[in-house]
Amino acid sequence: MKIITLSDYMDALAATRAAWQERYYAFYSSVLGGVVTDPLLMQVPADDHLVHRGDGVFDTFKCVDRAAYNLDAHLRRLMRSAGEIALAWPGGLEAIRETVLQTLAVAGRDDCSCRVILARGPGGFGISPYESPTPTLYVAVYAAGRPFMEAHPEGARAIRSAIPVKSGNLATFKHCNYLPNMLMKREAVDAGVDFVFSYDTRGFLAEGATENVGIVTPRRELLFPTMDSVLDGTTMLRVMQLAEALVADGMLARVAFADISEDDVRGASEVLVVGTTLNVASACAYNGEPIGDGSPGPVGTRLDAMLAHDIAANDNLRTPFRERRASALHSE
Repeated sequence: MKIITLSDYMDALAATRAAWQERYYAFYSSVLGGVVTDPLLMQVPADDHLVHRGDGVFDTFKCVDRAAYNLDAHLRRLMRSAGEIALAWPGGLEAIRETVLQTLAVAGRDDCSCRVILARGPGGFGISPYESPTPTLYVAVYAAGRPFMEAHPEGARAIRSAIPVKSGNLATFKHCNYLPNMLMKREAVDAGVDFVFSYDTRGFLAEGATENVGIVTPRRELLFPTMDSVLDGTTMLRVMQLAEALVADGMLARVAFADISEDDVRGASEVLVVGTTLNVASACAYNGEPIGDGSPGPVGTRLDAMLAHDIAANDNLRTPFRERRASALHSE
């Protein structure tokens, strides 16, 4: 067994460089007290309870043209999630927000994704959260994914998931135990489909691996599952707001939360899959059977275009983002 000391650690680390790391742009670590841009230095301590217990929460947003889309909604959800596991950060939301903006400035990318992780912190390998004297904050900036319908204009294929939904309130906040989500994504890949849909213990539609799912009924209702067993997706909530304009012009009769059975999914005019990276995807087949006429429907197509316009028109943090970049370059 090779013993690696501090003096030869960097040489050993350099040998692990991989092509996929080129998609990682910047990483803030409160353990280090700063930002690194070399992916090899984007490390988390093994004794952080985030690593060996999944004791932490996270949220992910995207930046388009140097504008952080829906940032405050994501950070508010992060703080709500943190409260669910009695985790707090000195300075609260505003301190995290400033750290996020500075990390984005160092990354200096027009378009990217950004993940914010608030964790219990290092302190031991036991189960007690009290082992960790202070929490940790990590901010990762990495390459943005492509909206689904840009790559798949024909629409998506979905099947029913065999993975049980998360129980109780574990389903309604964004914590770092994503084993069920990972299994759902593996299930989709292994089945050769784009998405899987889970159902709660009552038999009602829940969500995808990392996506919210809704339907357009034959009565022109846009329905998403009630919040009892799903995460309150920031993109889903924004899409529901945008969809009110379609009620006003008569394309939709109403927009609401509802209990949605599998028969409702099968009989839907359209099925929509919504997420931060995806935007609005139209699922055109479910369990091998067509949804509607088997092609992307008018509501999904319209909402995807409306969301894309909303993102492009978003001016949230564009100016401060650029000011921080100029300041970061000046300090160098």
